[in-house]
Amino acid sequence: MKKNNTVDLSDDLRPEYDLRELLKTGVRGKYAKRYREGTNLVLLAPEVAAAFPDEDAVNEALRLVIQLRKIPAKRKRKLSTV
Repeated sequence: MKKNNTVDLSDDLRPEYDLRELLKTGVRGKYAKRYREGTNLVLLAPEVAAAFPDEDAVNEALRLVIQLRKIPAKRKRKLSTV
């Protein structure tokens, strides 16, 4: 037995909301550049993403990496052959 899918497609918008008039001066992508400048998205590889339960865990791990980079690396001494 088929369901009777009758959708009422009548225009129930008020006459004062003429979309042709309202959208006539619209600019596509008006804020796209500003959005991209304020957004820093990074796509993680699937195996990397699987290691972190949420974005907070990723941020915490990256903060740890930043701290570790600040620790100076110890240099190995060369043995003198005298």
